[in-house]
Amino acid sequence: MKKPTIFTGKTHQDERGKLTFNNDFDTTEIKRIYFIENIDNQYIRAWQGHKVEERWFSVVKGSFEIKLIEINDWNSPDKDSEVITYDLNDENFKILHIPAGYISSIQSKEEVSKLMVMANYALGEIDDEYRFPYNFFTN
Repeated sequence: MKKPTIFTGKTHQDERGKLTFNNDFDTTEIKRIYFIENIDNQYIRAWQGHKVEERWFSVVKGSFEIKLIEINDWNSPDKDSEVITYDLNDENFKILHIPAGYISSIQSKEEVSKLMVMANYALGEIDDEYRFPYNFFTN
């Protein structure tokens, strides 16, 4: 199974201002884009994921802690599954690729944070959403 990947952006600054870019990220597979803004930085959106669909996350404003779990069995996942944690912010246009087979937990770490989410399937194109209660996993 594929593992999550980070595409790190770069910046260029001159007398006109600053340009932030990520030329290593290929958008060919993207069919849908939306934004997540949690109600506050205490709220955690957990655990939701996809067996088939892939996601790409990039922080537009503020910072987020993204936790991922690779699901071994969608009908009866291991409650002690390993949790992989990523801290992303709006400073360097990092894009986190979440392959199919993972669920995520999303928490903003600053007030008024905004996360851009890109997906490789259109809304309603497939039925591939899996949710688990926040306290389902022990890690």
